Amino acid sequence: MKHLPPLAGATLRGLYAITSESVCRSPDRLVAAAAEALAGGARLIQYRDKWNHGAVRERNAHALRGLCHEFQALMIVNDDPVLAEAVDADGVHLGAADAPLAEARRRLGPRAIIGVSCANSLERARAAQAAGASYVAFGRFFDSGTKPDAPQADLALLQAARAEIRLPICVIGGLLPSNAGPLVAAGADMAAAIEGVFGAPDIEAAAREYSRLFG
Repeated sequence: MKHLPPLAGATLRGLYAITSESVCRSPDRLVAAAAEALAGGARLIQYRDKWNHGAVRERNAHALRGLCHEFQALMIVNDDPVLAEAVDADGVHLGAADAPLAEARRRLGPRAIIGVSCANSLERARAAQAAGASYVAFGRFFDSGTKPDAPQADLALLQAARAEIRLPICVIGGLLPSNAGPLVAAGADMAAAIEGVFGAPDIEAAAREYSRLFG
């Protein structure tokens, strides 16, 4: 399937909502919850699904891609360039143990968005930038229920990255509207959240609180 270029006019800035286990386990809830996040101002949705397989994941990813584009937002697939290609997602997010960036770029094409997790390593961000990443992500900045053992990142790392890295920077890890403000002020382009959005009793309201951090 031919990969389409990222949605015209969409930018790598703002709330980056990442799907949680609870919404991924219910396809109807997944689409509804993502719609609430988008209505609250999420600019990117990452389909992160460690629990479903095969055809279910492809159906979900197709649905999310269409929904995101209705909201003029971007849809990114976690970890899986093959799935991203199959559904014409806007891009893929790669962790340290995932497919090499160069392989994902060959599969998805020069205009695909490819994000790279850099934990708390500025050196990893430098390498990702040199290899052609579209954005880099640092974290965890705060206590995280999703990845409690992830390396600790701090404000000094973000400031050093902002002074050197030319790519958009995403921050992640225990981010809430109440603690993410200083990171945005220090130059973070995107604030990523899983449970802070999809675990909230009012997803749209929670997304709106994050989105306000970006003015």
